[in-house]
Amino acid sequence: MVGGVLAVVFAAAAIWFFFRGRRDRGLPPEAVDRLLQTAPLLHDRFSAPTADPFTERLRGLLDCVAVGITDPSGDLMSWNGAANHHRADLVSPITSVLSDHQKAVLTHDDLPNSSCRCEMGATVLVPLIVDGDPEGVLIVIAKSPDRQFSLMVDVVAKFVCIQLDLGRRDEPAHALQVAEIKALRAQISPHFVYNALNGISGLIQTDPDTAQELLQDFADFARYSFRTSGTFTTLAEEIRNIDRYLAIEAALYAGRIGVRMKIAPEVLNVVMPFLVLQPLVENAIKHGLARKPGGGTVTITANDDGGEAEICVEDDGLGMDPRLLESVSGRHIGLGNVNARMRQTFGSGYALMVETAEGAGTKVTLRLPKFMPGVPRNPKE
Repeated sequence: MVGGVLAVVFAAAAIWFFFRGRRDRGLPPEAVDRLLQTAPLLHDRFSAPTADPFTERLRGLLDCVAVGITDPSGDLMSWNGAANHHRADLVSPITSVLSDHQKAVLTHDDLPNSSCRCEMGATVLVPLIVDGDPEGVLIVIAKSPDRQFSLMVDVVAKFVCIQLDLGRRDEPAHALQVAEIKALRAQISPHFVYNALNGISGLIQTDPDTAQELLQDFADFARYSFRTSGTFTTLAEEIRNIDRYLAIEAALYAGRIGVRMKIAPEVLNVVMPFLVLQPLVENAIKHGLARKPGGGTVTITANDDGGEAEICVEDDGLGMDPRLLESVSGRHIGLGNVNARMRQTFGSGYALMVETAEGAGTKVTLRLPKFMPGVPRNPKE
């Protein structure tokens, strides 16, 4: 499953970037390999055979005292490492974490058996919540955890939840549409994902509050973009995903990317093919603004036009010679992919309209019919 493998890669990359920036700890390449090897283990709910390899590889990656994982009822499925004598002390905290869906951090002195000295400095308990339901608790015991370490445990937990969610939602859909969406996901993953995680890892040390907000944006962006259920969504959901994407890009470009957005509320419920807007916005930033000295602004508008919604993604970037547009669009995978899917879904009359000129930026316009035979009025149907 493409989304599943990428979810684990995201977690591995985030942790790699984090530890790379710390002088007191290193991350051997084989540790990343151990985590990547857990991808097949995370396609569904944890079980005893899958939990043991996961905790073993995660403990090697985080270089901590112990790692444990529970089932949805709080019963321990796997424990790798030392401090076994504290398992009974964690039963009540685990129950509380599962009940209130909130992470807990316990010091050694917080435990009933605190008179027994050991390597434990503190324990981080993170609930693994998928669609509002607890799938278990991730237990990480460290010698001397700091806030940065706690944040990285959050990263691992978030992407484990994403992977479990993807496995739960793996439903059959139209083969061609699924293949095209996977192509878009492949385009998103290499450049944006690693730049995003690299930027967030730097902020963890200088501005941990902002880093935590961006991690949440990134987790939500990944959950939406790499979902496997459904080929349709609403404009409102696409705009929410664009908000997350732009929040991360704005942080990465440190003020060089401006955003203007004007969305008519009347069109928020219009149904559209899944993952259409993000590739257009990414194209505007990557090809229009990133290489422009001083950066620029991307403008997104959505207007009500009777039986249709008109959506425009415009940038004031470098632009290009319009005579070259057809030959270049093949290299802009997102643009060509979106155009093909719009034509396939709504007909040739709904192809993208692209306006551009050298030094004058680029404007991409798409039109969405409010009603079309074969297109569900509710994308959840």
